[in-house]
Amino acid sequence: MNDAAYATVAQAIRFLRTHAREQPGLAELAIAVGLSEFHLQRLFSDWAGISPKRFLQFLSKEEARRRLRASASVLDASLDTGLSGPGRLHDLMVSCEAVTPGEYATAGAGLEIRYGSAATPFGEAFVASTPRGICRLEFLPPDVALENLRTEWPRAVLHEDPVGAQTLLGAAFHSLPGQAPLHLLLRGTNFQIQVWQALLRIPPGALGSYSQIARAIGKPRAARAVGSAIGANPIACLIPCHRVIRENGDFSSYRWGIERKQALIACEGARLPD
Repeated sequence: MNDAAYATVAQAIRFLRTHAREQPGLAELAIAVGLSEFHLQRLFSDWAGISPKRFLQFLSKEEARRRLRASASVLDASLDTGLSGPGRLHDLMVSCEAVTPGEYATAGAGLEIRYGSAATPFGEAFVASTPRGICRLEFLPPDVALENLRTEWPRAVLHEDPVGAQTLLGAAFHSLPGQAPLHLLLRGTNFQIQVWQALLRIPPGALGSYSQIARAIGKPRAARAVGSAIGANPIACLIPCHRVIRENGDFSSYRWGIERKQALIACEGARLPD
């Protein structure tokens, strides 16, 4: 799905957030995004696999609170059993490791990083990878994302690789049966990496709270610090910080835009069995 489709969906989400009290219907929403009801219905069905009405249900606080409750036992079990082993997503599609203290200190000296941007179902994304794994994935303009990369790895050798970026992003958003796991290379404080590894245990379609993540890493009073670590996550979607919301059902902020967070949550929820 191209950037234009996501841009329309994001516009629809912004309109709905602004007019939530009025509970606008499909006709009003179609006018707001400049499409006929038929074309809006088709766009949502093609993009999310569900109707606009069902998609919008996933954006309500009531639905978010219901999903938090429904996810609680599954998520607790996943976090409790998973954090003792190497970091990997519950479906084994992602694995990760942290940089060594020596690599951290040298700021990437001798490291080769390839980067580029390409379209994804949630807008254009920038990805950077080392021979040991993906080190950044951001929904930012390429020049801004590249500056972030240079700041994080000031002594690394950077190579633009648009074809490689398109391949990596295709694998990240369109995983196929038998596909090798994507590997991530994490650079952060010990606390941040603990939090990011906990996020890898949240199954697609599940939602967790900041306090739940804090309990999972053995620091139950650190919910606010957990929020800061989540906000510093450099690898969007693959480290699923979008799956963490407030306990009251508020989606809270998102480093790459609240509309994108809501779209990710709704699409993942739509793929769950009824």
